Amino acid sequence: MEIETTWDKWKKTLSRAVEAAEFAGMSEKTIDEIAYRLGDFLANKIDPGNREQKLLNELWAEAGENEKRVLASLIVRMVVDKDN
Repeated sequence: MEIETTWDKWKKTLSRAVEAAEFAGMSEKTIDEIAYRLGDFLANKIDPGNREQKLLNELWAEAGENEKRVLASLIVRMVVDKDN
């Protein structure tokens, strides 16, 4: 399965998901855990839709568990950064 979307649209979608989680009262730790699980699902089940997603997929494939958790946390931080 492939998700076709632009990089900016993908980040905006993730940003909205994080905002919804924060609004629901989820902690940063919980959001990071969900991001890690989602990243694992996407890496294993979804074909990257653009070159940036392909890069993230390749990084995920090479990373160990702790590195994947850091990458997921960084992506969360990136999409909530209002300067994007």
